[in-house]
Amino acid sequence: MRKFVRGASIAAIYIVLCYIPGISAISFGPIQFRVAESLVVLPILFPEAIPGLFVGVFIANLIGPYGLIDAVVGSAATLLAAVLTYRFRKTIWAYWSPVIVNGIVISIYLHILAGWPYLATAASVATGEALVVFTLGKLLVRKLRDTKLD
Repeated sequence: MRKFVRGASIAAIYIVLCYIPGISAISFGPIQFRVAESLVVLPILFPEAIPGLFVGVFIANLIGPYGLIDAVVGSAATLLAAVLTYRFRKTIWAYWSPVIVNGIVISIYLHILAGWPYLATAASVATGEALVVFTLGKLLVRKLRDTKLD
């Protein structure tokens, strides 16, 4: 039950972080700094974060400006990144997984929907992801490792 609650909490926190006033403006689109993406490294510590992130991204993107395509493809990309993060949890590649996956996958449909050149969109998405993952995400993992949660 504890793992289910943790996964559901991760989903809820992800959604809330996408829609905090002032932050929501930079959570969607070709240029993004999505604070909620700091949670994508949680599979390093908690396998139950994988479905939690999938659900959180699906719901956040479904009600976002790009709708169903963002919800389906974005949550699938997050699922892949989360599984890879878990798989590589003992290596630095755990942190690079969401940066690489989102840089490639998310930028494909944002390129199509927003009309930006693909390479510029990929560089923008990957840069925003890397900034969040390697600052807030790494800090979050470090602090949670120091905390007894089970």
